[in-house]
Amino acid sequence: MDWTHYRFRSLWSLPARPAAVYDALERVEDYPRWWRQVREVNRIDDASGVITIRSLLPYDITFIVREVRRDPVAGILEVAMSGHIDGWARWTITARGSGSLARYDQVVDVNKPLLRRFAVPGRPVFRANHWLMMRAGRRGLTAYLEAV
Repeated sequence: MDWTHYRFRSLWSLPARPAAVYDALERVEDYPRWWRQVREVNRIDDASGVITIRSLLPYDITFIVREVRRDPVAGILEVAMSGHIDGWARWTITARGSGSLARYDQVVDVNKPLLRRFAVPGRPVFRANHWLMMRAGRRGLTAYLEAV
């Protein structure tokens, strides 16, 4: 088993129609407004940028995202990532009742030396840290969508 390889899936039930959720998730530069763990987003160009995140544990993860797929009809946003983490992430937004379901899938390999050094003993803590970040993101996006 590669202890520095991670697969994540999060499901967010949200109180807005899919188009509104897609629009919010498409504007990555606005994430720090509603997702406190997304510390900084800097655009490089129309299809890429640099993101810095930090959840509960006292370390930043910085990576470049490059748009791979943007499909509002299918409700899919996908990026490739490189830097402290290499891999990909995808949002898939679908209708659910009067709101939406946003599914987040991510597959990454960790490159940051500190995280690689503690890969085996820290794995459960790193996974919990990711879960907490995603929970906060869902709450932040829910509040953001309800306010607009």
